[in-house]
Amino acid sequence: MAVLYQATLVPPKIELLQAWIPHQPWLGDADASAVKVVGAYRFDDPDGEVGIETHLLRTADGQILQIPVTYRGSPVDGAESSLIATTRHSVLGERWVYDACVDPVYVQALATAILSGGTQAELEVVTDVGQERRQATTRVSGSGSPDTAIPSIGPVSYSSRGTTTVVRAGHLELTLFRTIDPNRENCAQGGTQALVGTWPRNDTPAVLALAQIT
Repeated sequence: MAVLYQATLVPPKIELLQAWIPHQPWLGDADASAVKVVGAYRFDDPDGEVGIETHLLRTADGQILQIPVTYRGSPVDGAESSLIATTRHSVLGERWVYDACVDPVYVQALATAILSGGTQAELEVVTDVGQERRQATTRVSGSGSPDTAIPSIGPVSYSSRGTTTVVRAGHLELTLFRTIDPNRENCAQGGTQALVGTWPRNDTPAVLALAQIT
């Protein structure tokens, strides 16, 4: 369960991403002069400290970008190059927004969802009058099995290969597709498992990420 607050962010998330995306090495030929939100999904941090959200954005030329971010209450040592920006949350105060591929909490959550056959977190929103359930705009599911043992997360490193990001953490290797191709073949076979998702106006599951234990 991901607990959210009905709050205002200054500057808003979309403004942070609009400024950051055009400078990223994985952008490929996508026209990021303007981006619009088409969906998002979250994973849960069991410790309740880190917000984990993946944005799906449509570019000016119609491509879908996948942008995972983490929200933290303090800076992460050694992760300065992966800091997207800071923002002011009207309930939680200043938040540090990171490219999630550098964040071990995100890596653990993504690997667990893929390898154990998990899904996106259910959303609970805290309002002035109590808590209410909110439906996720994007539904994701992993192809793995609940009885899979998830390795512990080692030091996290990542690199870009074309429009993908490859994350390594101990015995885990994750491949995140930054540009979503609806025709991409589902490579869930052998030791590789996949995360697939649907979002508004896209009911056919698309491959979002891969995971394998090395």
